[in-house]
Amino acid sequence: MIALLGFLTIGLFLVLTMTKRISVLTALVLVPVAAALIGGFASDLGPMILDGLGKVAPTGIMIAFAVLYFSLMIDTGLFDPLIRGILRLAKDDPLRIAVGTAVITMCVALDGDGASTFLITVSALLPVYRRLGMSPLVLTGVVCLGAGVMNMVPWGGPTARAMAVLKLDSSEVFTPVLPAMVAGIAWVLVASSLIGLRERRRLGTVTLPAEPAEPAGLSAGPSAGPRLAGDGPGTALAPAGKGLTAFNLVLTLALLACLVLQVMPLPVLFVLGFTIAAAVNLPTWEKQQDLLERHGKSVVLVTTMIFAAGVFTGVLTGTKMIDEMAAAFVGVIPESFGGHLPVLVALTGMPLSLVFTPDAYYFGVLPVLAQTAGGFGIDSAEIARAAILGQMTTGFPLSPLTAATFILVGMSGVQLGQHQRFIFGWAFATTAVMTVVALATTAISL
Repeated sequence: MIALLGFLTIGLFLVLTMTKRISVLTALVLVPVAAALIGGFASDLGPMILDGLGKVAPTGIMIAFAVLYFSLMIDTGLFDPLIRGILRLAKDDPLRIAVGTAVITMCVALDGDGASTFLITVSALLPVYRRLGMSPLVLTGVVCLGAGVMNMVPWGGPTARAMAVLKLDSSEVFTPVLPAMVAGIAWVLVASSLIGLRERRRLGTVTLPAEPAEPAGLSAGPSAGPRLAGDGPGTALAPAGKGLTAFNLVLTLALLACLVLQVMPLPVLFVLGFTIAAAVNLPTWEKQQDLLERHGKSVVLVTTMIFAAGVFTGVLTGTKMIDEMAAAFVGVIPESFGGHLPVLVALTGMPLSLVFTPDAYYFGVLPVLAQTAGGFGIDSAEIARAAILGQMTTGFPLSPLTAATFILVGMSGVQLGQHQRFIFGWAFATTAVMTVVALATTAISL
């Protein structure tokens, strides 16, 4: 009976969110609460919800401060010199332009926000592609590959959702797949080289004008700075001076090194990193308040979703719905099939990005998969790692279910279908490469 109630709860959640009857945030809270009341768990509802909220609190804190930190770094122009340098090196070679596009995208995507990544990279690079006569499909495809693999960072959507819904931390989910992510980055560079080579052969010899215009989206003068989505006139920060840029670079590298070495828990690292960066770059209360006002919307959107997920999983776990659903699955899955769940989750995740929204997959499907895997002696962390190798990482910039995809294709002037056909194979190959490396490094098992 409880298993049936669980399946009905998840089914209703998927239907309501995928048909956009109500918002994901509302569904994450109200659907499990209603199910718990129907199941007779009213007296335990409060403690179950509090338990769920408490377990996702570190993830919510980490994401909030990570988004603020990298938004500040982008605002102050930390990545501007890199973008200009890459464009200078690329000159009139489509192959180098394609590789440079991948590098720029992966740097900008460190903030974990796909929408801002697409806004910045496309606005900066589209004029270059037009001057060279390069296909905008190359731009959208390479940006898709770069942003997809970088979406695996712990403060990015897939990993954050996986950690929140399975109540895991980054050392259990993200750190073991770091080698696979590095392999994914390397593959993106190889793929962009091959795509660029094909474009070079198509175009033949091309030459840029002697004085190309400054790429849109970068600083155009001493008082202008890079703007993010939602920035209004006068809200962008002026690019930092050389001293501040050097400080920001050292701080960012130190922060990333501490993240990899697990010197402190990630929430603590980002709380300290952001407050130090804000104190140095924005020494007045007014400037710090302006930063919070400009990027507060992004922080609120992502953190409220994480805490709502805590309610969802807290109720489903406390009522034993997930346990009972998993037991039902274990009863029908052949023993020989169950041991291969991690690989199957990894390889099917990317195509399923076209069917499930990230919220539907991570909050509705992943908990059942993880609990089912537990019935075969597979750790839930392993299923979480498998999920982030494909679901809404390599697949999110192709999915018609994510708004950021339409920013990418809309700004570039290409049709979604063309974009999907052009890059689907390359994107799936990214997942395949990362899955092979994850198997080789025992992050997931066969």
